[in-house]
Amino acid sequence: MEEKNKVKEVFSKNKEAYVTSSTHAGGTDLELLKEWLELKPNMVALDIATGGGHVTKTISPYVKTVISTDITKEMLENTADYLSDLTNTHYVIADAENLPFIDNYFDIVTCRIAAHHFPDAGRFIDEVQRVLKPSGKFLFIDNIAAENKHYDEFVNALEKMRDDSHVRSRKISEWKTLLEKNKLKLLKETERKKPLPYAEWVHRTLDSIDDIKKVSHYLNNAPETIQKYYQFKFDAQGDIQSFAIDEWMALYEK
Repeated sequence: MEEKNKVKEVFSKNKEAYVTSSTHAGGTDLELLKEWLELKPNMVALDIATGGGHVTKTISPYVKTVISTDITKEMLENTADYLSDLTNTHYVIADAENLPFIDNYFDIVTCRIAAHHFPDAGRFIDEVQRVLKPSGKFLFIDNIAAENKHYDEFVNALEKMRDDSHVRSRKISEWKTLLEKNKLKLLKETERKKPLPYAEWVHRTLDSIDDIKKVSHYLNNAPETIQKYYQFKFDAQGDIQSFAIDEWMALYEK
């Protein structure tokens, strides 16, 4: 419960930043997910942990209804206002690990760049499986940790330092184990390095100069192997300008 309260605190404070965030508002994955999901006008979709509503906005013109959920009331209210022109979208405050929907209801379930905030990943996947119709599709996108232990530890320590509501960026192998346990079948997957502009990224959640300096110091003093793997880029003064984290996109079928 403490972890979920942290999520509510961080996202209610920074609700506007997640609407305008270049990392969340852009990305080739938003166009690709339309193609992968093969959207149809009779479909009912569930967008879990919608945040700034970018997936909801992307798919709503092509389906019958979108139920857009988030655990943070203030975030959801802001997103509903931002997407006020959408006439087929409904907003529900909901915990991804305890969805208030009946079994076998949705043609599509989506969750993008959010699951690293979920304390119980297994419970989340259980719920996805439960609310999906037979042959329904689940489109999942999230920041992931490398299988390499040192890269895993580095990126999770970094994310926690910058965002106290971060729980864990999990490995692809961890996600696949949970999804296969729930008899969800992998149809497509892709991985990419996702560039993060440092200033925008760090200021999205932090406003304390001391906290920002701590994150900068952690990055600037990372081992060379880490800097190479995460594609660090520095300015002429030697300060971090950007880096790139791992992201996984996968389409599953019930």
